[in-house]
Amino acid sequence: MSNDLIVSVSPEDVSIALLRGKDLIEINKEKNNYAFNVGDYYLARVSRVIPNLNAAFVDVGYEKDAFLHYLDLGPQIRSLNKYIHETLNGKQKSSNLMYFKFEPEIQKDGKIGDILKAGSHVLVKIAKEPISQKGPRLSCELSFPGRFVVLVPFSDKISVSSKIKDSAERDRLRKTLHALIPKNFGAIVRTAAENQSLADLEKDINDLVARWDSMFEHIKTAKPPEKVLGELNRATTILRDMVNKNFTFDHIFVNDKKYFQDIQAYIHTNFPDKGKDVKLYQGKLPIFEHYGINKQIKSLFGRNVPMKSGAYLIIEHTEALHVIDVNSGNNIKSGDSQESSALAINLEAADEIARQLRLRDMGGIIVVDFIDMYKMENKKTLYRKMKEAMKDDKAKHNVLPPSKIGLIQITRERVRPQINIETKEVCPSCAGTGKVNASIVLMDEIHIRLNNLLKLTGTPKPLRVIVHPYVEAYIKKGLFSSLYKTWRKEFQKQFTIESRDSYQFLEFRFFSPDGNEVV
Repeated sequence: MSNDLIVSVSPEDVSIALLRGKDLIEINKEKNNYAFNVGDYYLARVSRVIPNLNAAFVDVGYEKDAFLHYLDLGPQIRSLNKYIHETLNGKQKSSNLMYFKFEPEIQKDGKIGDILKAGSHVLVKIAKEPISQKGPRLSCELSFPGRFVVLVPFSDKISVSSKIKDSAERDRLRKTLHALIPKNFGAIVRTAAENQSLADLEKDINDLVARWDSMFEHIKTAKPPEKVLGELNRATTILRDMVNKNFTFDHIFVNDKKYFQDIQAYIHTNFPDKGKDVKLYQGKLPIFEHYGINKQIKSLFGRNVPMKSGAYLIIEHTEALHVIDVNSGNNIKSGDSQESSALAINLEAADEIARQLRLRDMGGIIVVDFIDMYKMENKKTLYRKMKEAMKDDKAKHNVLPPSKIGLIQITRERVRPQINIETKEVCPSCAGTGKVNASIVLMDEIHIRLNNLLKLTGTPKPLRVIVHPYVEAYIKKGLFSSLYKTWRKEFQKQFTIESRDSYQFLEFRFFSPDGNEVV
C-alpha cells in the first residue's frame, strides 16, 4: 500500500497530510505566523521563581509566561548558565566547548531558587507549545535532533537506541560517534542510524554542530526574550522524523514552489534515489480537494465518526480527558452470535481509534467504552489489537488492560494543541440566523452577478464561477438547453462553471483567471 505525503501551503498555514493508499492517516497543521514551536530555542528572562512549585515562570515573548520546572533544568544547568553568561559578556569567544570548564551537576532534589533568580537570563527550549490557557512548557536540556543522531551539548555520554538489537552494530555506532563528535558533546544514536555509512553519520553530525554554531552567533547579540534558533520548517521536520527504514514514501506532492524546492533539496541530500518522487502540484483544484482529503476531514473530525461496518464512534472532549464510545449502530445480532459480532465491531473500532488519536493529535487521558463482551479470551484479543493498532504512533503512549467494566484507558503524550477542525459550518446565506433566501432565486442571483461582472465591469475572461456540485449539475443539465449554454449565448463571453465539494449548497463565488476572488 502506497504512502503519500500531501503538502498544502496557504497564506495562513501549512498543512501536511499522510495518505496510506487513499485513506487519511495523519494530518499536521502549522500557522505561518506561529512563533512558538516545539524545538525552538529562546534566550529568555526569568520573571519570577515559585519555591512552593519548585519552578519558575519565564518570559519568552508569549502573552503568558512559560513554565520551567526544576526537573526540566537538566543536570548541567550550571554549566549552561555559565556558558550563556560568558557569551553575553564577550568572554566566550568560540562556540567550541573543547576548553570550556564544566560546573558541578545539580542534584535531583535541589531547589530552583539556588539556580535561577528573577531577572536572570536563561537559554530554554520549547518542550510543549501553548495549550488551552497555558503558556509554553520549557526545558533547559539542550538537544539537536538530526536524521541519525541527536547531538547533546555539555555531555560526554553516547547512547544507542534500544531498538537496535545487534550488539556488534551497537558497538560500531558507539565507537564511530566517539571519533566524530567534538569534545564535551554527547549523542543519542537514533534507530535510523543502523547500518548507515561513516560518511552519512559524519554529515549528520556536522550539520548539527553547524546549528549549534549558528545559535552561539545569535546569542552574542540577542536581547531577551528573543528566539535564537528555530526548528526546520514543519514539512522538513516531519520528513526528518517520519522517513526512516520503517517508513518509506512513494510520492510527496507540494502546491508551493518554495516549499517544493526546500523539500526537494532535503530529499536529494538524504534520499538521492527518491528525488524524482517529489512533485510540484499545479492542478486547478485545491490540492487537498484533488486528493480527496477535504472530504475525509469533514467526515473524520466530527463528533460522530462512521466506520465501514455501519458502527460508529462518538468522541467527546473535556478539560481533564477524552471519552470515546463505540456504538454498534444496531449491527449486533442476537443469540449466540452476539459476542462474536461485538468482538468484530470492537476490533474494527480499535483501528479507527488509533487512527483518530493520530489524526487529531489527542493527548492526555483517553477512556474508551467498547461494546460489552463477556468472554475473557475476547477481552484479551481486543487488548492485543488495541496495542497493535497503536504501535505506529510516534507519540509516547500506554494502553492499559480492560477494566472490570470493560473500559480501556490510554495515555498519550501531548506536546502540541490538539487539532480541532470544526466540521459544522455557518451558513454563508443566512450568517447563522437560520433563515435563507429562497433557493428558487439562487439562479437569478448568480445570473445578476455574472451580468455585472461580464457586461458592466469587463472582468478579464474566462471568469470562473465556483458552486456546490449539485448546483453545477443543475446549471449544466440538458445537452442543448442548459442554463450554462443560455448564459454564454446571452453574454457572448467565456466563463466556466466549476464545483467544490467543500462548498455549501447555496454558496457561490467568482474567481479571475489568476485565482483571485472577484467580489
